[in-house]
Amino acid sequence: MSQPVQPPNQPQQPFGGQPVDGNPYAGQPGQPAPAAPTGNPYGQQPPAPTGNPYGQQAPGAPTGNPFAGQQPGQSAPFGGGAPFTPAPPARNNILLGVAVALGAAIVAGILYGVIAGSIEREVGYAAVGVGFLVGFASSKIGGSNPAVIGAAAVFSIGAVYLGQLVGISMVLSDLAQIPFSEVIGDHFGTVTEAWSQEADFMTYLFLALGAIAAVGGAKKAG
Repeated sequence: MSQPVQPPNQPQQPFGGQPVDGNPYAGQPGQPAPAAPTGNPYGQQPPAPTGNPYGQQAPGAPTGNPFAGQQPGQSAPFGGGAPFTPAPPARNNILLGVAVALGAAIVAGILYGVIAGSIEREVGYAAVGVGFLVGFASSKIGGSNPAVIGAAAVFSIGAVYLGQLVGISMVLSDLAQIPFSEVIGDHFGTVTEAWSQEADFMTYLFLALGAIAAVGGAKKAG
């Protein structure tokens, strides 16, 4: 006997199951049905870009601000420090500067007098050195305050004058064959009188040179 001929284009059983109620995608009982096509050829995809090309940026990602993300106290880029480093506070100890000027004037004046008395003449370079030393030392400690510079100039004049008195005392000590300390202690009036008689244009010029050099030394130190 011949077998009955099957009709053409008979629906195939999807995934080995039988069609249920005309739904060719329905599966067998106990098996999950496959997802039907939704018109989206990509299925379930991750969220699309939102306009930010970087999405959620990781720490350190570029944000357009080259200084973003820096911690307080962190150095600026290019290996430099803070863009504007505050300047150190200026020296402004006026009283200490004046005290230093006085001390330097006494020491420098005595040295100047010893040099002048040893060679029995004054040296202009020595007077300039006295003023420069006084001005430089005072401004180095007290700063470039006008009071400190003025005090240095005045004390420099006194230092040169002191040196001239010391030099005259040394000369009188040699002439009178008496100790230097006795000339200074017992005959100081005679020393000042001798200075007045011997003072000339060069004597006052050396005093002025000391003051000018003091101002120059103060500016150099400042």
